[in-house]
Amino acid sequence: MNFDFEPPSFKWVFLVTCGGVATAIAIILGMEQLSSNLKQSYSLTASATPIQKSPSPISESTQKVTTAAKPLSKQEIQAIAKLDAESIKLVGQAVPLEQQSISNSPYIAPQVGQLTPVELATAKQAWRYFEKNWNEDTGLVNSADGFPAVTLWDQAAAIAALVSAKELGLVTEIDFEKKMRKSLQTLAKLQLYKGELPNKVYNSKTLIPVNYGKLDNREEIGWSALDIGRMAIWLKIVATKYPNLTEDANNVWKSWKVERLTKDGQMYGTSVIKGKESYNQEGRLGYENYAAYGLKLWGLDVTRALDVRSQVAFVDLYGQGIPYDKRDFQNSEANNYVLSEPFILDGIETGFQSLPKVYADRVLAAQEGRYKATNQLTAVTEDNLDRAPYFVYSTLFVNGNAWATITDTRETRNDLRFLSTKAAIGWYVLYNNDYTQKLFGFVTNNLKADLGWYNGFYEALGEPNKSLTANNNGVILESLLYKKVGQPLTIWAGVSP
Repeated sequence: MNFDFEPPSFKWVFLVTCGGVATAIAIILGMEQLSSNLKQSYSLTASATPIQKSPSPISESTQKVTTAAKPLSKQEIQAIAKLDAESIKLVGQAVPLEQQSISNSPYIAPQVGQLTPVELATAKQAWRYFEKNWNEDTGLVNSADGFPAVTLWDQAAAIAALVSAKELGLVTEIDFEKKMRKSLQTLAKLQLYKGELPNKVYNSKTLIPVNYGKLDNREEIGWSALDIGRMAIWLKIVATKYPNLTEDANNVWKSWKVERLTKDGQMYGTSVIKGKESYNQEGRLGYENYAAYGLKLWGLDVTRALDVRSQVAFVDLYGQGIPYDKRDFQNSEANNYVLSEPFILDGIETGFQSLPKVYADRVLAAQEGRYKATNQLTAVTEDNLDRAPYFVYSTLFVNGNAWATITDTRETRNDLRFLSTKAAIGWYVLYNNDYTQKLFGFVTNNLKADLGWYNGFYEALGEPNKSLTANNNGVILESLLYKKVGQPLTIWAGVSP
């Protein structure tokens, strides 16, 4: 691995801590070398499971699904870009105020229950990633295949994956408890940033706090409130659902100085630039609300971070009024990404108790509207790539631009827009309609890897995004656990809000 990497600039760090998930580039430096291992032959079929009227489950037979199975021509790319540009109306149809409140009843998806053979096979395949990338000596997982770096966000995905594997019968009770206890005990004894909170990145084998890509040198670079917020949800699930592990999970939270995570009802994280600490508000609509819910479960004041109204505006995309955060890069130096993952995680884990379900309805409907207009299956979110720049945010809307795929530094890379595997499966279990069945059928037929599921499928290139990550496979597993148990996972675990 090549770990020669200059520390990021102030604005770059600010973008990571305030505008999105701090895991965004924790493993970018390893992806270039890893991507060379992925250049293998790949025969893509355009077949998928048949689409039946919702909410009937899909079967194991196959049927053609229309989407790009080969690179798009320059003319096709231009035509799609034109449709995308024409789809936007900057003053969008707002969600009525009375619908912007959180429902007292957590949402439960249609057609939940026992997994189909296809769904169970999908879960088994996702677990293969963790079988290879779980470090037994430390209990931490590699964020990317074979690359020993980990963030709190990705370790939370690993915990979600392990819970799912246990409940889906993919690991034994003994193996589950051994792995989970080791993970929790490691989290409780991590070397913390200034003795306060977990560093943004650790070497998953040696446990030393490190900078991005510099896995052999101890370095404290601050903490991410967003990452810790996701971990907080999963610590609470484990502590509540499994009495034998309650003490271990609680000890993790007790070992951190969590009062530093919030101020005046908002979440705060830190960055270190040239030896100087910066203490910044974190999060924008979507991830901010989801992560804040996790901190709320442990009694922290996140009232302003959970507010879904004060900073929201709406933009029309393919006829749908999409919510976005008014705090964009121009007025706050933070990117206000609108993408699938926070809405999916909120639905699966809390039943839309941090964001109104109607927001998710519209985010999904706009992507279906794009499919109907362009013939391109669309399920966009952020993730790692198998080629430079190795991580992008594939969005519905960001910084005034519709359907933009950008890097942390706002470089536009619409040529690398991709259909996300985790987003496709997450939307499928939450909504189970004709469109989400198309998504599920396409990814499960076309994106299977030797060790888990590839992160997605490049729209313009007509080929898989062959990166393999803990977060992608972890979200897939927890999505299918949600499908099986028939409840949001905090409710299923007995967590009290």
